[in-house]
Amino acid sequence: MAVSYVHCVQPLRVSSKTRLFFSVGGRCRENRRNSNCLVFASAMNSDVSLNLQSKVEVLLDSVKWDDKGLAVAIAQNVDTGAILMQGFANRDALAMTISSQKATFYSRSRSTLWTKGETSKNFINVHDIFLDCDCDSIIYLGKPDGPTCHTGSETCYYTSIFDHLKDQKVEGNRLALTTLYSLESTISQRKEELAAPENEKPSWTQQLLLDDNLLCSKIREEADELCRTLEENEDKSHTASEMADVMYHAMVLLTLKNVKTEEVLEVLRQRFSKSGIEEKRSRKAPKH
Repeated sequence: MAVSYVHCVQPLRVSSKTRLFFSVGGRCRENRRNSNCLVFASAMNSDVSLNLQSKVEVLLDSVKWDDKGLAVAIAQNVDTGAILMQGFANRDALAMTISSQKATFYSRSRSTLWTKGETSKNFINVHDIFLDCDCDSIIYLGKPDGPTCHTGSETCYYTSIFDHLKDQKVEGNRLALTTLYSLESTISQRKEELAAPENEKPSWTQQLLLDDNLLCSKIREEADELCRTLEENEDKSHTASEMADVMYHAMVLLTLKNVKTEEVLEVLRQRFSKSGIEEKRSRKAPKH
């Protein structure tokens, strides 16, 4: 799927700091008051509010709803990139998601709107919304409050076709991991294996996990080699290779500290639109 903002209308950014409130259930008609039309409650003046309302209407009009008034809606983790779940949305579900910033879908079996987490409280907090290039599918980019799948799994996507072909057992923790999270999973597995009886020589990852001094010395060494690719004007491939070494060794340290890569990415996301100087000043001094 090609993911981009709608190119046929002006994009509507839905940031986590914006709150739009309106009722849904009908379309506004020109020169006609309708209790179900969009009603924005904000501190903005009426002209700005009406302009925003108009943009939302244009956005909703731009979606290529199918003959049942639906479009595929996919929820994606804003930090890990993991696909959390897939459902369907109609005009009102998308409008409600923009308003509440909670991923909202249309239930075809119950013929009603439903917000993910309304029962379990595992909401998906939407930070942004994307339409694909054909304007016929939607991505809710957000942060889940807990497991998304009704099985208790992190996402609904934990069944690997290739595992099936190999007759391997399907497990709820076998998620569709990107490269970075596959590496994190492997490092965590090596850490768990340390608790088992020793049957063979520890792997390199396990040696690092067992020796803090070795690990820290390797991180410093690899960081220095990365810097030298800049200082000595080395080629891109060497820089990428050295960065891979830095990331790998740093992730081993994170695993030792029980820090998830997702937590690091969340910190980075929260720093967006902040002055780096001001952000550094706001940090609390580390406890010793």
